[in-house]
Amino acid sequence: MTAHNRIQPEVARDQPLDDARVRLLALRCAHVVCVLAITALVGCGKGDQPANSDAATPPHTKSGSGPHEAVSRVETGIVDYSGSQQDLALSGKMAYGEDRYSKISSPLQGRVVEVRAHLGDRVKAGAILLVVDSPDIAQAYSEFVKEDSDLQYATRSHELAKDLYANKALPLKDLKQAENELVKARAEFRRAKERLLSLRIPAEEVNKPLDKQQITSRFEMKSPLTGIVVERMVTPGQSVGGDANQVLFTVADLDMLQVVADVYERDLALVKEGQFAKVKVEAYPDIDFPATVASIGDVVDPASRTIKLRAWVNNPDHRLKPEMFARLHIQVGDSTRILVVPKESVLESDGKQFVFVVEEANRYIKREVKVANFTPDQMRVLDGLTPGQRIVTKGAVLIKGQEVKGG
Repeated sequence: MTAHNRIQPEVARDQPLDDARVRLLALRCAHVVCVLAITALVGCGKGDQPANSDAATPPHTKSGSGPHEAVSRVETGIVDYSGSQQDLALSGKMAYGEDRYSKISSPLQGRVVEVRAHLGDRVKAGAILLVVDSPDIAQAYSEFVKEDSDLQYATRSHELAKDLYANKALPLKDLKQAENELVKARAEFRRAKERLLSLRIPAEEVNKPLDKQQITSRFEMKSPLTGIVVERMVTPGQSVGGDANQVLFTVADLDMLQVVADVYERDLALVKEGQFAKVKVEAYPDIDFPATVASIGDVVDPASRTIKLRAWVNNPDHRLKPEMFARLHIQVGDSTRILVVPKESVLESDGKQFVFVVEEANRYIKREVKVANFTPDQMRVLDGLTPGQRIVTKGAVLIKGQEVKGG
């Protein structure tokens, strides 16, 4: 009992020190646990992220990602000429045929007293379109009569002078004067006659003797050709001024029209005079109007780089109208050898067009070319390829990113 009492106070004295050690040990253990836990968490996070190389460059062993499969989807073919007849489509418009229409104006001043032709009338060459009362004719005819009289007087005077000179009753100088007066009278008469003819007075009427001539101040303006009156811009009582720019009538032969189309320089070799063609207009989309190439221009428009082409079109029922927009389809292909390639084979980069020429198995040359549209599925080769070359015809875009030899 006594011993126990002695040990008890010692234990009570050392107890605060032991509690402090326990608490310090517990804190150290907790710190170590936290560090291990954080390290484990960080390690787990890194393990969940995919590798950078896998994301940017998929393994080649995966299906659909290797170059061998891309090459296996590439098709090639031989560059050759088109073996079928094709149409070259040109934009244009309907127009009057050359020498088949006339814009008519009055050659003299006067007042319209009668209009005999109306819009839409069919007239024959020589038919009277209108009648003009012109003081120009009256004045010119009066001058003509005067000069005719002067010429007759000068002629008689010259004959008399020759007789007198032959009988030595007239000096030579008077004979020469009579000759000069005759030459002058002839010139003035010729001038007055030409004036009447310029006013459209018939020559047969002017050449008649004066007592048989029926020349009045009335001028009959006639049609120069057979056709339809498509324009009339004159009324009775209207004054006309003899201005060539004052068009009074337009007469046109509508039985045959022309298509005026634009052909590009690159297509010039495909067209020639006499080729058969077809004309289509929006008014009759299901009808092909036969046409024949009539002429090809000799001048290139510097703005559009095109040449004017004209084709004749028969138009007996007058369904085609001048100024209609039209498409001219010229048949080419049989008589003209046209080098073509599939449209899918032509790629474009930096504004240039190119194809892949096959050099050997799985090896291609990038070749720049110049092409133009030919059909919905084909391009016409203008430069860069020759017949017999093998090119990539399908899948060219699959090898566009591959390393190829520049052409």
